[in-house]
Amino acid sequence: MRFKFSILALLLEVSIIVLFGIFVEYGDHSASETLYPVFQDVHVMIFVGFGFLMTFLKKYGFSSVGINMLIAALGLQWGTLVQGFLHTKGEKIPVDIKSMINADFSTAAALISFGAVLGKTSPLQMLILTVVEVTIFAGNEYLVTEILQATDVGASMTIHAFGAYFGLAATLVLYRPGLKNKHENEESTYHSDIFAMIGTLFLWLFWPSFNSAIASETIYQLKAIVNTYYSLAACTVVTFALSSLVDQRGKFSMVLIQNATLAGGVAVGTCADMSIHPFVAMCIGSMAGIISVLGFHFLTPFLASKLNIQDTCGVHNLHGLPGILGGIAGIVVTAIKDEARQGVHFTPGMQAAALGSTIGIALVGGALTGGILKLPFLGQASDQNCFDDSVYWEVPEEEKLHEIHANNYDGPSRFEATM
Repeated sequence: MRFKFSILALLLEVSIIVLFGIFVEYGDHSASETLYPVFQDVHVMIFVGFGFLMTFLKKYGFSSVGINMLIAALGLQWGTLVQGFLHTKGEKIPVDIKSMINADFSTAAALISFGAVLGKTSPLQMLILTVVEVTIFAGNEYLVTEILQATDVGASMTIHAFGAYFGLAATLVLYRPGLKNKHENEESTYHSDIFAMIGTLFLWLFWPSFNSAIASETIYQLKAIVNTYYSLAACTVVTFALSSLVDQRGKFSMVLIQNATLAGGVAVGTCADMSIHPFVAMCIGSMAGIISVLGFHFLTPFLASKLNIQDTCGVHNLHGLPGILGGIAGIVVTAIKDEARQGVHFTPGMQAAALGSTIGIALVGGALTGGILKLPFLGQASDQNCFDDSVYWEVPEEEKLHEIHANNYDGPSRFEATM
């Protein structure tokens, strides 16, 4: 397997380098000084925020951060190309700070899907998923922004809902009956949850930049920052309150605090730059916190037991449901107020079409991608070796010794490299 992964990774990188040499040129750098700080924030979210958010599994921290880095590095390059091909219509692809932000955005969708299949796929499978999903993402993003002419400045629909339902469809096709009963490694420890909380804090702090990064003018960027700021704050308070309320002993759940506190940033994304009062943004954030907490508490077990959807990170509750809420908020706001950007008037009909087409394309694309990843020659890890870094990584000797003592029944087979 290691030869297949190495050959595919090198082939993809060489191909991308050649395509960059042929089609890419420097773009407009007049806005570099103003956009670069925002780009830095988004970049940190992609590599640090998403990476550490997924380190909650006790024996999968290397893969959570490491494969996240691999996906992001590949996705941002491929995203630059496929988005450029669609938007430049055969001309040279100009690269500047804004195109780099959009490339990071395309990568975010793949990282969300990675959360749904976390621990159950190989690095080889994730390379394929990244290339396919970023390509489909670019097509859907072009449909939403250029053809339907809908607005989605913070990408509630095009990134969050798309990435979540793409990943859910893929994990449904990749369903493993052997994991129906919880795997021994599919749990957290005190320290792994603290590392995951680092990812939450980075995402929480920089989310106003994420939602405002591609706003067309300074006034709209300011609105997006303010609305996201207060939506996140309201969502966090509601999440803490409900986390204690739904627990039988009245205690806080770190799973909810790590994830549901971010739902406000997702949900306010579509209408973040619109003429809504911060009060409205706080209401959206509060609703996002409610549906996210209830989703983790009630919906995730239902999806796993009844629909065979094994959503490792609960992306449906953090990205899927709040993404839909954000799309609905965009429909309502454009129905109430006249919103226009650069001569384009946004209508509730086009907003609804954007939301529906995004979810539909994500489900179909995710199912097809799951079918590709399930091909036998790709050689995914066995059920027994899921959620275990030692299958693909060199791990410290003390961790190996601890694992041998704790798992005498499967012995050294847990450490055999399958790449």
